[in-house]
Amino acid sequence: MTTAFSQLGLHPELVQAVEVLGFTTPTPIQSAMIPLMLEGHDVIGQAQTGTGKTAAFALPILHRLEPGASAVQSLVLAPTRELAVQVAKAMHDFGRERGVRVLPVYGGEPYGRQISRLSKGVDVVVGTPGRLLDLIQREVLDLSAVATVVLDEADEMLSMGFIEDIEAILSATPAERQTALLSATLPLEIRRLADRYLRQPQSVAIEREQVTVSATEQRHYLVYEADKLAALTRLFEVEPITSALIFVRTRAGAGELAAELSTRGFPAEALSGELEQEERERVMNRFRRNLIKVLVATDVAARGLDIDHISHVFNFDLPEDAEVYVHRVGRTGRAGKTGTALSLVTPNERWRLGRIEGFIKTSIVRAALPTSEEIHARRNANLLERVADVLSHGRVGQERALAATLVDAGYDPVEIAAAALRLARGGESQRPILPVTEIQERRPQQARDRRGGRPSERQPRQRRPRGAPEQGMVSLSLSKGKVHGVRPADVVSTIAHHANIPGHAIGRIHIQEHHTLVDVPEQFVAQVLARSANFRIHRQTIDVVRA
Repeated sequence: MTTAFSQLGLHPELVQAVEVLGFTTPTPIQSAMIPLMLEGHDVIGQAQTGTGKTAAFALPILHRLEPGASAVQSLVLAPTRELAVQVAKAMHDFGRERGVRVLPVYGGEPYGRQISRLSKGVDVVVGTPGRLLDLIQREVLDLSAVATVVLDEADEMLSMGFIEDIEAILSATPAERQTALLSATLPLEIRRLADRYLRQPQSVAIEREQVTVSATEQRHYLVYEADKLAALTRLFEVEPITSALIFVRTRAGAGELAAELSTRGFPAEALSGELEQEERERVMNRFRRNLIKVLVATDVAARGLDIDHISHVFNFDLPEDAEVYVHRVGRTGRAGKTGTALSLVTPNERWRLGRIEGFIKTSIVRAALPTSEEIHARRNANLLERVADVLSHGRVGQERALAATLVDAGYDPVEIAAAALRLARGGESQRPILPVTEIQERRPQQARDRRGGRPSERQPRQRRPRGAPEQGMVSLSLSKGKVHGVRPADVVSTIAHHANIPGHAIGRIHIQEHHTLVDVPEQFVAQVLARSANFRIHRQTIDVVRA
């Protein structure tokens, strides 16, 4: 087994750069993929995040580059802005000594700067599918000389509706290129993509984490989307949390949730893929030293996070993929410790939970959220425990004198103690117990009626008005429809890309003759409307308003 980067046949400057960055031993996927790519093979790499996938494809690409050439030599496609920035930074750091020019391109940024960089010459382009396709269509990104293409986190690009964009981009590259496809999972659509665009690929599969985590207690709570924050803060009141990692779908969602928790008396920080490496390390060091107890992160931002003392993992947003769930849960219950994994599941996501349970071959117990009474009782017990601890250690000399002064002034000792306790629990005013709407379960009789009881026994069926969104969703209207050639995939890809939200979060799509209705989660509405000026389908500008 290879034990050093120097044994992989890489350019000495690359080996030196890797060692300077603190990497001494290749990970399994690096040991397997780097020699294959150096030999020119197409590769399918299957591994979870945090396994060193970026270096596995970046180092062989950089080895084969001719820095300073007049055309783009390598292209990396990534599903999100955060990952594109992270990959570009890694490739820049690895290739610094060789003078490699790396450019990240993604939506939400002015075209001018990216076009200017391209005109001056770039060796490697790392980008999201939507912006890459835009630049190709504007004829400012020429891929005719590309020797290597990498599809990073292909399954995530699939879930965001980017497959057609990827195919259009690949068609703009030479047929004889080298192609590497990396994915945590290999669903049928990804395998079909590989069959069409990869030539006799070599497969590298890194064994996934154990599907069951025996040291981890797993529970789920059924809540409406709008009640997730209330549910999370209730759990924070009663769970014995020493340190927690909370997973959300988007970078924006991570920042918002961390801020909401902090204002409610639960200090938290967001771990964003946009953080400079130095700042990321500062955040991580504070977390390792227990100066921060709560981190909120996306799966992309949490890659490479290796900490053994996490007591709780929260799935604020349930992952779409069962293997991602396993990877998240594996962050707790390490080093011989027990751990707890808690998931917030909306009624519309129960099918997804079932798929996860089938994958891990165990039931994730449904639990009831703490009631207001239980939370008040826990707060009282914690306060009494703190007071008893102080009394048992006798550290009340100065305070005893103050109490005696109040007694001499005629106050009742019990009243003095009660007033002191009231002051001691003043911080609870930061933590209001937010209401949670009870989930309306369908009664068995109603279910039988739906299957066809006698007409006289049926209750009037409550239908959702045609076009009305589901609970927690908001309908938006797009100004193009069937006559403009709009398809569901177009709607998903343009909203997911330009608004930077996960494609799988988008709900019903109803394409009419001249306009389209689409449901998006309420939490993303402002984000979608704020970015709507960038929306285009088939080069047509799309106006977006609330329906």
